[in-house]
Amino acid sequence: MFYEESHIYDGSDVDAMGYCKLSSLLTGLQHAAMYAAETTGFGHTALLERYGAVWMLARTWVKLKKPIRYGDDVTIRTWYRKGKGALLYRDYDLIIDDELVGEAVSGWVLVHLESRKILRLNDITELIGTDGGSLSKSYTIQRDRVSEDMELVEKRKMRYSDMDMNGHVNNTRYADFIADAIYQENRPKQQFCTEFQIHYVKECRAGEELALYQIDVEGGHGVRGVDEDGKTRFEAKIIFGEDIY
Repeated sequence: MFYEESHIYDGSDVDAMGYCKLSSLLTGLQHAAMYAAETTGFGHTALLERYGAVWMLARTWVKLKKPIRYGDDVTIRTWYRKGKGALLYRDYDLIIDDELVGEAVSGWVLVHLESRKILRLNDITELIGTDGGSLSKSYTIQRDRVSEDMELVEKRKMRYSDMDMNGHVNNTRYADFIADAIYQENRPKQQFCTEFQIHYVKECRAGEELALYQIDVEGGHGVRGVDEDGKTRFEAKIIFGEDIY
C-alpha cells in the first residue's frame, strides 16, 4: 500500500542557484508521511486519541541522482516498511516526469506524549496489513559518527519559529542549521547535495541553545549540534556532487 502526492517547487523552496533547499525537500517528505499515515488510519489524531502518543522522526537518509530545481513537479511516493521493535521505517521514491530521480528512507518512533516512553510497534493494531509489501527497500540507516575534532561554527538559539505542533524543533529546521553551518551559499554553482543523512539524538525546544560544529569529509561535511551541557542533539553528514544534467 502506498500514498503519493505532487509538489511544484517554487521560489520559496529553492536557493539562489535554483536548487531545491534540503529543508524544503524534507518538508515534502514530512508532509507525505503525515498524510500517508492519516489515510491508513495511524495518523496524528488517531494515535493521540487511542494511545496518547505521537510520531517522532529519529533519522533520515536522502539520495539524489539529479538535482531538484525551480519549477520541477515532483511526485513523492511513500509507504512504510513492516517494522520491528520500536523503529518504523518509511520509504520514499522521488519522481519527475516518470523518472526516478531520488529516494529516501526515514525512521520513526512512536512516543507517549506525557511519559516520553517509546511504544513498541507490535502494540499498534492500526499498522496491521498496511505496509508497502514488495515495494519496501532494504536500506537501513546506521549512525555514521563523525570525528570529534570539529570546528565550532556558531551558537544558535532555538526560537518560536523553529517549533512544530509537538512543541519541539521541527526536523526540517535542522537542514537549514546544517546548510548555514557549512556556508552552503559559497559552494560552486554546479554542485548540489547528492546524499544526506541525519540522526536526531534528542529533541530541542525553544530557549535552548545549540553549538554547531562542522568538519570536512570526503565530498562534503559532517555537522553536529551540541547543547549547553556538551551533549549531542543531532549529527549529520552531507555529500555534494557535480550537476551534469
